[in-house]
Amino acid sequence: MKTWLKWLAAVAVLGLVAAVLVYWFVYNKPHRDYEKASPEFELTAEELYLAFIDNRNEAESKYNGRVLQITGQISDIEEIEDMVIVVFSFSEGLFGDEGVRCTMLENHSEKALSLQPGDEVLIKGFCTGFSGSDVILEFCSFP
Repeated sequence: MKTWLKWLAAVAVLGLVAAVLVYWFVYNKPHRDYEKASPEFELTAEELYLAFIDNRNEAESKYNGRVLQITGQISDIEEIEDMVIVVFSFSEGLFGDEGVRCTMLENHSEKALSLQPGDEVLIKGFCTGFSGSDVILEFCSFP
């Protein structure tokens, strides 16, 4: 066999081994525990919503991808299939209420469903951005 063909085969085998190892370590990387994460910002739900309404770019750079702890009065609790969403409404838009929507972790869903509109709550969650009408928090829990 020619020398260059042996080198090519060796490089291909090393590349395959490297690809398998990278896949293995990325796939098995531990996921962030949002329930135990410390909040980077503490503010009211209305302050968070107004930050995105007043200056979306500044708010996105400040809050997106961060764990936030918010307080406020619940406007509604939505149940969509297996998801429970706690809603804080601050204005009426073209497609309904606009505000902050918090998708609860499964082990906090039962407590969220027991709440009533008007209840004052403290919720911690991961900010994923602004949908144009709502600030979205995911992986939410009651601290």
